[in-house]
Amino acid sequence: MAFSKNALVVALLVALCSTSAEAFASPSQNRMSSMIRQSTSLKLSSEAGDIEAPVVSDAAQEEDIIDFSDIEDDEEDDDDEDEIVDDGSLPGWYESKQRMQELRIKHRRHENDTGSPEFQVAGMTERIAYLTKHLKTHPKDFSTRRGLVALVNKRRRLLNYLYKEDVQRYSTLVTSLGVRHKAPGRVADRSDKYGRFPGQKAVKKHLQKKIQKKK
Repeated sequence: MAFSKNALVVALLVALCSTSAEAFASPSQNRMSSMIRQSTSLKLSSEAGDIEAPVVSDAAQEEDIIDFSDIEDDEEDDDDEDEIVDDGSLPGWYESKQRMQELRIKHRRHENDTGSPEFQVAGMTERIAYLTKHLKTHPKDFSTRRGLVALVNKRRRLLNYLYKEDVQRYSTLVTSLGVRHKAPGRVADRSDKYGRFPGQKAVKKHLQKKIQKKK
């Protein structure tokens, strides 16, 4: 029986690959490698003309067929588990945005107003309320806490400015929004600032004697 040189080289390569891969291959890969070996043996037999082709049973062919319907069913089950249930309620950030728009429209001075103290304070007040509620749920969100403190300070400066400009507008805005704000007063002099504290303490008797002796 004579084989060609190319057929012998192919047979050796297939044998080497199969022996090195069988140790780490899965059962399906092992079946695939066995089918490749059978096909190469058919090629060799066709060249030689003496070897009969092996017969593959129907049971073996059915084992090699992959049922993709099971895989699709598993993927559909995973998708059902990951679905977010819609309860019909609007998200909190959307409701806050709508309230902010309503407050700005209510307290603006004219139709095209976008920068008056009333317009800015109204938007900041709703934003502060939303961030305060957020921090109650997420107390360790320190970056949001820092932004909240900065926003409160900015609102306080705007209210101080509005109080100096027009007290009536200031009182109307604070009453409508329910903001707790202490109106700035005049600059206190030394007597007003320190008058409520007691004066210098009296020198004790034994210290008075020492002072008199030094003199």
